[in-house]
Amino acid sequence: MGLLAIILLAVSLAIDCFTVSVTSGIILQRVRWNIFLKMGFFFGLFQAIMPFLGWLGASRFSHLIEDYDHWIAFGLLCFLGIRMIREHFKKEEERSFNPTRLKVILALAVATSIDALAVGISFAFTGYNSLGSLTLPLAAIGAASFLLSIIGCLIGVFCGRRFHCRVEIFGGIVLIGIGTKILVEHLFIQ
Repeated sequence: MGLLAIILLAVSLAIDCFTVSVTSGIILQRVRWNIFLKMGFFFGLFQAIMPFLGWLGASRFSHLIEDYDHWIAFGLLCFLGIRMIREHFKKEEERSFNPTRLKVILALAVATSIDALAVGISFAFTGYNSLGSLTLPLAAIGAASFLLSIIGCLIGVFCGRRFHCRVEIFGGIVLIGIGTKILVEHLFIQ
């Protein structure tokens, strides 16, 4: 795989992170570097680890993972999306979906990185024979996810300030949409 293909792959895997980060930025409506860096770190980390795990387990477990990875991503993202929509209808003091909480960030990081697991499986069958050969793709995927997450958070803050709206419904629909996209791609496009 050439450098351009690796960059395009990294950016395409990071798009879900970007979208979720925009939604989180809109909800927060102010720049919170510690949260944005934490989101970027965990999104980048999971996006880089999942292809490695997919590559590592491809010889033993690929037939088990490939059949269900899209359902896991769909379920996680729908769960988080429905939860976010429900938050819209709660009073301010009753809300629990909070993109500043580590468990929410980790759940989003896992849910948005499930596709990367399948990419790792494909690495095992396309000539990536050693960990050394995976270094550049994994670094590119992690870096793209980190950067696009930070940029997404900042864009979200700008939009949240500009439009002064609560976007839990929009954010929930976006998460459900990402989950549905993953499911449809795996069920009908492959």
